[in-house]
Amino acid sequence: MKVFKENNNIFRLLSEAVSEGIIVVNKDQIIVATNGSACKIFGYDTDELLGKELNVLIPQKYHHSHKGHFKNFVNHSEKRNMGKGRDLFGIRKDGTVFPVEAGLNPFTIYDNEYIMALIIDITERKEQEQQIQELNAQLEKKVEKRTKELHRTIEELKEEVKLRMEAEAKTKESLKKERDLNELKTKFLSLVSHEFKTPLSGILTSATLVGKYTKEEQQEKREKHLETIKSKVKYLNNILNDFLSIERLETGKTSYKYTIFPLSKVINEVVYNANMLLKDGQRINYPDDIDDYILEFDEKILELVLSNLIHNAIKYSGENTTIDLQAGFENNVLTFKIIDQGIGIPEKEQEFIFKRYFRAENALLDQGTGIGLNIVKSHLENLGGTITFTSKENQGSTFEVQIPIVNNHKY
Repeated sequence: MKVFKENNNIFRLLSEAVSEGIIVVNKDQIIVATNGSACKIFGYDTDELLGKELNVLIPQKYHHSHKGHFKNFVNHSEKRNMGKGRDLFGIRKDGTVFPVEAGLNPFTIYDNEYIMALIIDITERKEQEQQIQELNAQLEKKVEKRTKELHRTIEELKEEVKLRMEAEAKTKESLKKERDLNELKTKFLSLVSHEFKTPLSGILTSATLVGKYTKEEQQEKREKHLETIKSKVKYLNNILNDFLSIERLETGKTSYKYTIFPLSKVINEVVYNANMLLKDGQRINYPDDIDDYILEFDEKILELVLSNLIHNAIKYSGENTTIDLQAGFENNVLTFKIIDQGIGIPEKEQEFIFKRYFRAENALLDQGTGIGLNIVKSHLENLGGTITFTSKENQGSTFEVQIPIVNNHKY
């Protein structure tokens, strides 16, 4: 301390020009010199700190750790920032604790070791840092809030887009259904005009000719034309029944009546009626071992299904061919197979065969409405049954019908 007293004027001259606080301590941590800035920072009068321990400027809770840090610094003396990487605090004369930044500079005079500390009050900086941290925290919260709002908005937009797409899809589907309906109406009108015009012309012609055959010896010719009229009327009646069936199926007015009946009864009636439609050389193979089976099912629907499939087999097969009708029970399922040797169904058109009014290209020259198979499939599905087929063009088709029969037994 004597050294600094003797050179006090020089030290003050140099130190007072510095804005940082300067505190010089000896190896025992006794303050031997200060400048005006240091006294002002810590709230002391000029020279009031001289001879006091350095701990007077350090908060009580940091005394223990400071002692170790100071000793370590003395043993490895080098110019550096004190407390690098740590927050440092000083204490004023009035007990106020405040943040500081300290730079330490060891030096030796007349073989005595000293340490000069450059002290800066960083209270304002820390307040600004705290404000920045608070602003950053607020900003992060705002960003997080806005991000959540953005995500919510995006999700709402996604949902709105989804709803719009669904609405657009429904609109397109409605338009498609409307176009399909218009197309069906067009096909229906064309079909009705064609299918009704031909038999009506035949009826008119036969009726006209019957009126001309007035003599007794012309009875055979009269009967021939009367049979033609009956046949044409029956054909028209069947078409009307098909149209009525479609109307009832679409409106849900179709009702089914389960009765108990022999399987052979239905097959006999179907085959009997079909025999009158056979072409030259055509024949129907009757199924084996069905005479003793009794069913509980809708008899009229079963007759409609078998009649439609067998009539199609006859219509689309040539002369001198065989229609094979097979029937059998297994696991409470009644299975029918109708196998023909006819024109078959082109592969590219097979997926449409059950659609209403559809007719394959190779069948357009034959009479037909294109609704029979659609009606058959609808009735079977309503009753829990199925219909499938395999076909090869010019080689024939096989239609398979499966119907669940809960109550059946054999005499």
